[in-house]
Amino acid sequence: MSLGHDFGMIGLGTMGRNLVWNLADHGYSVAGLGRSQDRVNQLHEQSGDKDVHGYVDPKAFVHNLRRPRAIMLLVPAGSPVDDVIQELLPLLDQGDLIIDGGNSYYKDTERRVKDLEARKIGFFGMGVSGGAEGARHGPSMMPGGTEALWERVREMLESVAAKAEEDGGPCVALVGPGGSGHYVKTVHNGIEYGIMQQIAEVYDVLKRGMGQSNSQIADTFQAWDEGVLRSFLAHITVDVLRRKDPDTGKDLVDLISDKAKQKGTGKWTSQDAMDLGVPIPTIDAAVAAREMSGLKDERVKAELMYKVESPQLTADWLPADLLRDALLCAVILTYTQGFAQLGAASQEYGYNIKLDLVARIWRAGCIIRSTFLQQIMDAYGRDAALPNLLLDPKVSIQVSGLQGALRNVVCAVQGAGLPVPALSASLSYFDGFRSGRLPANLIQGQRDYFGSHTYERVDKPGVFHSDWESK
Repeated sequence: MSLGHDFGMIGLGTMGRNLVWNLADHGYSVAGLGRSQDRVNQLHEQSGDKDVHGYVDPKAFVHNLRRPRAIMLLVPAGSPVDDVIQELLPLLDQGDLIIDGGNSYYKDTERRVKDLEARKIGFFGMGVSGGAEGARHGPSMMPGGTEALWERVREMLESVAAKAEEDGGPCVALVGPGGSGHYVKTVHNGIEYGIMQQIAEVYDVLKRGMGQSNSQIADTFQAWDEGVLRSFLAHITVDVLRRKDPDTGKDLVDLISDKAKQKGTGKWTSQDAMDLGVPIPTIDAAVAAREMSGLKDERVKAELMYKVESPQLTADWLPADLLRDALLCAVILTYTQGFAQLGAASQEYGYNIKLDLVARIWRAGCIIRSTFLQQIMDAYGRDAALPNLLLDPKVSIQVSGLQGALRNVVCAVQGAGLPVPALSASLSYFDGFRSGRLPANLIQGQRDYFGSHTYERVDKPGVFHSDWESK
């Protein structure tokens, strides 16, 4: 152990400790600040001979960091971040750097950047994805800030980041200025919401709709994960379905409450997409599905009130290959919506986010890593200004071949009375995007009728208003 540590970490929970050890494994001396002596003692006991030292005194922690200092926060988003910053400020020197590695709201990050720039303290928000395992062995990281700040910690972060299988590249890169890092992480989580909901819907089709056991469903997802649906979320689905409860010997998934929780990043994605005017119906549906899951008492009562006679789904009706293709199509459409939002936000907020770079740093380490991210990287590599992935020739060929499966599955499952909000929203997004003419002309006429909001015409330029009640 050496004093004059290379890096400081505030927040010694599972994520913080694991990232500390990851840094130490790559030759860095790391200091950790804990709120209790027990937490610091635990860090020392579990660190072995690693060059790691824990502190409970903020002054000692800051004093023993090499200058200019680099300090990362892994604390809950919101006021706790501001509280830690205020505690640090009297102890820091001009030129020191604070990195917020939590799931902060990007507008909060923008505010903090401006406040700290006035004090000549560096700050950037950095999305970190991969959970505890990723933090320990290689996360995907999305920093936002200035080039100068990035270069100070670039080598360190690249060394601990996940490495892509395709080319060994580190899954970390400066994505843009200001709050761009946290914005990219927010949309990452929105995509995560959508894909998780889609997987859950397919599980429900197999479980309730077709009466399959958890073991049978796990076998199906395992086969898919070894093929075109290879992804982290498909992989962990297999593990969740196979896990037995040690107390009862039953499948643990059957004992888990069907009320899903959320921390707000999915909601932020939907809210900001609405501000931007970008349609992301799959992510919206996934957020609403979690909210619906919270209405447990009402749902139980409604189940008794509304008995729907529906046919039992069968493997002849919905073969595994059809479900696989439907899920793959829906997943592609979810990525499509997320990247369309990133492109719009990049222009609106001046972030200049390179979408092929985002796909590159998501290929390993993060929760939504999948084989399709390489195709996204290639698509934006061919055309950096591509407004929507569905307009890429290669992606269009793939989606054209898969959309029939999604259409057939949604029709069959809805006919059987099972809810598939994310799968349905993905199909509606595709059908809306591929429609050269939508019924919004009627809506414009209605708006002009009751509110004199005017309308445009397809046959001549200008803005028009009609007296709709005149004969």
